[in-house]
Amino acid sequence: MAQEEENPFLDDPETIEEQELEAQELEDLEPPSVDDLEAENAQLKDRLMRAMAETENIRKRGERDRREAELYGGTKLARDLLSVHDNLGRALENLDDLLRENNASLVEGLELTQRELLSVFEKHKILKVEPEIGEKFDAKLHQAMFEAPVPNTQKGHIIQVMAPGFVIGTRLIRAAQVGVSSNTDPVKPEKTEE
Repeated sequence: MAQEEENPFLDDPETIEEQELEAQELEDLEPPSVDDLEAENAQLKDRLMRAMAETENIRKRGERDRREAELYGGTKLARDLLSVHDNLGRALENLDDLLRENNASLVEGLELTQRELLSVFEKHKILKVEPEIGEKFDAKLHQAMFEAPVPNTQKGHIIQVMAPGFVIGTRLIRAAQVGVSSNTDPVKPEKTEE
């Protein structure tokens, strides 16, 4: 048996593994070099800065989304209520003088309801777009329903307003429905009597 202890080929495999693990642990206990620590520090700083930037971007995006939801959240409801506004306007336009006199309180109620609806719209940043006759056609705010060669008008200018448009914030809910001049003749100055 004495010969077995001296022969390294006959060593116990568990003893060899233990010795290798001890040698590895001693290597691991050696302090890392300054260069290794500086590289690790730079890597951690980079990761931290990226994480902070991403967090800030998420915060800003969330704030922007919240503001947009607050401003534009009622767009669908507003679009649905536009027909109510239009119907009230049509009802008021079609009243003759006799009906206005005989039903003054009803007419006043209709007018008050329409004003209140517009007031609620304004409260929620929904604004009425009412172009003037003679104003230049703007495709971003107006929808041309027809073109007509009306004398003494400039081509591309509004000649009739059929329905007002509405915007919410900076977004168009409904374009104003207008008629546009297609006149190609030059505009003649009006003659003044002297």
